[in-house]
Amino acid sequence: MAATVRRQRPRRLACWALMAVLLADLLALSDTLAVMSVDLGSESMKVAIVKPGVPMEIVLNKESRRKTPVTVTLKENERFFGDSAASMAIKNPKATLRYFQHLLGKQENNPHVALYRARFPEHELGFDPQRQTVYFQISPQLQFSPEEVLSMLLNYSRSLAEDFAEQPIKDAVITVPAFFNQAERRAVLQAARMAGLKVLQLINDNTATALSYGVFRRKDINSTAQNIMFYDMGAGSTVCTIVTYQTVKTKDAGMQPQLQIRGVGFDRTLGGLEMELRLREHLAGIFNEQRKGQRAKDVRENPRAMAKLLREANRLKTILSANADHMAQIEGLMDDVDFKAKVTRAEFEELCADLFERVPGPVQQALQSAEMKLDEIEQVILVGGATRVPKVQEVLLKAVGKEELGKNINADEAAAMGAVYQAAALSKAFKVKPFVVRDAAIYPILVEFTREVEEEPGVRSLKHNKRVLFCRMGPYPQRKVITFNRYNHDFNFHINYGDLGFLGPEDLRVFGSQNLTTVKLKGVGESFKKYPDYESKGIKAHFNLDESGVLSLDRVESVFETLVEDSPEEESTLTKLGNTISSLFGGGTTQDTKENGTDTVQEEEEGPAEGSKAGPGEQAEPREEAEAPTDDTSPPPPPEPKGDAAPEGEKAAEKDNGEKPEAQKPSEKGEAGAEGVPPAPEEEKKQKPARKQRMVEEIGVELVVLDLPDLRQDELARSAQKLQDLTLRDLEKQEREKAANSLEAFIFETQDKLYQPEYQEVSTEEQREDISGRLHAASTWLEDEGFGATTVMLKEKLAELRKLCQGLFFRVEERKKWPERLSALDNLLNHSSMFLTGARLIPEMDQIFTEVEMTTLEKVINETWAWKNATVAEQAKLPATEKPVLLSKDIEAKMMALDREVQYLLNKAKFAKPRPRPKDKNGTRAEPPLNASASDQGDKVIPPAGQTEDAKPISEPEQETRSEPADSEPLELGGPAAESEQKEQPTGQKPTLKNDEL
Repeated sequence: MAATVRRQRPRRLACWALMAVLLADLLALSDTLAVMSVDLGSESMKVAIVKPGVPMEIVLNKESRRKTPVTVTLKENERFFGDSAASMAIKNPKATLRYFQHLLGKQENNPHVALYRARFPEHELGFDPQRQTVYFQISPQLQFSPEEVLSMLLNYSRSLAEDFAEQPIKDAVITVPAFFNQAERRAVLQAARMAGLKVLQLINDNTATALSYGVFRRKDINSTAQNIMFYDMGAGSTVCTIVTYQTVKTKDAGMQPQLQIRGVGFDRTLGGLEMELRLREHLAGIFNEQRKGQRAKDVRENPRAMAKLLREANRLKTILSANADHMAQIEGLMDDVDFKAKVTRAEFEELCADLFERVPGPVQQALQSAEMKLDEIEQVILVGGATRVPKVQEVLLKAVGKEELGKNINADEAAAMGAVYQAAALSKAFKVKPFVVRDAAIYPILVEFTREVEEEPGVRSLKHNKRVLFCRMGPYPQRKVITFNRYNHDFNFHINYGDLGFLGPEDLRVFGSQNLTTVKLKGVGESFKKYPDYESKGIKAHFNLDESGVLSLDRVESVFETLVEDSPEEESTLTKLGNTISSLFGGGTTQDTKENGTDTVQEEEEGPAEGSKAGPGEQAEPREEAEAPTDDTSPPPPPEPKGDAAPEGEKAAEKDNGEKPEAQKPSEKGEAGAEGVPPAPEEEKKQKPARKQRMVEEIGVELVVLDLPDLRQDELARSAQKLQDLTLRDLEKQEREKAANSLEAFIFETQDKLYQPEYQEVSTEEQREDISGRLHAASTWLEDEGFGATTVMLKEKLAELRKLCQGLFFRVEERKKWPERLSALDNLLNHSSMFLTGARLIPEMDQIFTEVEMTTLEKVINETWAWKNATVAEQAKLPATEKPVLLSKDIEAKMMALDREVQYLLNKAKFAKPRPRPKDKNGTRAEPPLNASASDQGDKVIPPAGQTEDAKPISEPEQETRSEPADSEPLELGGPAAESEQKEQPTGQKPTLKNDEL
């Protein structure tokens, strides 16, 4: 019995622990009732939300538009976003920042930085020597990094979403271009962290578009694979994606639709912006040619004029997509000179001829990466605003060899809708239909390390080894473990990009550093000294490529094993508790389950054959293993071989829990029993006389980031504080503007009211002159000193004027309310008097009201009549300019008091039960008094069957029916009461139908 109790305790504790976890999840839902997505395009962004009752809706900005320009204007004392900032681009082009995402994750020597300077020469870019990056130098006091500018825009997008959702929002999914590398993705995450956003996922915009397409066509997806190509040409870049849709069997939800990214091709600079810049240069040349003989300056040297030309070029590109020619017109382009020129579509296509030749490039890249042919593509769908250019569609249609291009998707909002669907799926506050997403990593990542090998006796040399960590077009999120089993001292290894031969020379320069991180391990030798009697199972490095495509090194561990005698006495109660709780929460030998599926952790081991066949610099290919998508749809990998029999070359993959320490996991062959529950002590003695004990020692890790150093925590906090101060300043400015507008509106409205008849009637000439003089003084003060006045001063001035005009406004409002209030009071008094009269006419035997209740109601009625007549008479004697004695609030109070008394009696009558009638000697009911009204004696008597209503009614019997009150409940027809009374009728006399029997 005691043993049974001991076995149940861990389960009880585990249940309490599970309840605590569920309670924590429920408490977390209070802050995550709405989620948002931000589709960050180069030119504009789209924001979408999901909240209870509002499924997947695009947020409207303050101008009621569905998309917002990605533009920020930064001045000394104010900021503008979206359309307001876009309108400021002409007035102050230096302080208006656009297309700044092209500088994210780029160092100063990157070709994209030089391209940005050439495109927008009005911006002054400073140099950060610590990170080797650039920043915007607005003024000597104002300088912002691209991450800070993006953080401002993300904060603005959240404010739009919160206003639309009418509740705070913290969780978001942000779209990024599929070609973003590790440095660029980390830059976006840092910007979101500055804005205080919790990023659920950085989703590739092509993946979000494919998800939106699949969600709205779920019924069309079946077990047959469908290959769809999405060609997305936006303002800044072009991405071509091949997606395979089909239904797959998942562990938790059965057969569900899945999208798998098969191939991706891209061109970083092919987009609508480059077309507009070509057109702007053409217009600038025409304008200079028109003013050639006037010794005028080059229009290209005037930033404001170039900003006007760029806006006109954007308009021209849109119009020429539907028209053969159009007239470009700009009023006052430069030096008050108007510009007008005709541009044809043929001229536009000639300007961009080399750009159109690059349109098929991403298609070929996508096919190569997917190892597919055009015949396998069922449909090509256009996405992005630049695909509306007719020449782009013409060239693309010829390149893909299809009859037509698909336009059955919202080219502007598809990515935002797909991202917000993913946000709802990742959030704990919503439950959506599962849709498996298998994204693919474009850039391969490998681990490189160097160690000494002895090729000949006495001759030692250094051997460079490579292990592919995440292959090109491999699915993610995914965890992997690399095992180094040839080291017993501290060493270093490197994390770098793999073969990037699919990128051209210019793309490689834009890509930046191909070296990611150098990992320095400390404490390896000490771990071996700590466990001299244990067998080393190698140094295990745990890597994670998360949902956002960001690589991280979770931990590095030194693992040891030894054989120990296994007996039930050696296992403590605490160990049993830990094992039981671990099994209940998915521990033990079960797979490491996550919220969206099961992670399959791949393990690569550095074997002795690394240096035997592979030459220096060669890449050793790992064995084919199970992938780790969001939902595990592939068979489980084979178990890890025993560590004491290490084969040559690569070892097979093992499933390894990436989130729990190795010390909490059972050994590969050491434990039996379902769900990780330890077997009975008797079975252990017979079947397992010895087991493997695993010891795990965590190794110190020092990371040296090589591609782009992240902001330090203090710098990140400083930037977040700077942005928060700017936000508070903007809020204070809005509050001050609101106070100034309220004061100005009150002055104008009151000055106008002074001339209206109803205000003149209740005021004297002196009062109006005094108010008018004070209003004029306040208006003068607002014009002269109002710009420097604080919010408190403006509010105090407004309160002072309101107090001055309070009496005037009060008198006018009271006179407006009198007719309606007095009419309502008269009606209530009349109805109350009629009710009291009717109540007093009720016969004594049926009376439900007491004399005290009726006297009280009569007293209230009389007092109200007297008060009304006296107050109205007194008010008539007062002049209209004096404070009235007849107040609307007093009338309402009198009405409430009288209505309360009447309602009390009405409720009493409603729930009152009829009193029983006394019966005479014959058992019949007593007759009502002779003075009873006809209504009190009952309703109309129904004539017998066969007799019309016009016929003379039958004479009343001696035993008269009793009339019931109007509010009494009717009895059931033909009930026992009716039968008993029918039996009491005299013999030979027809029974009379009574009201009870109707």
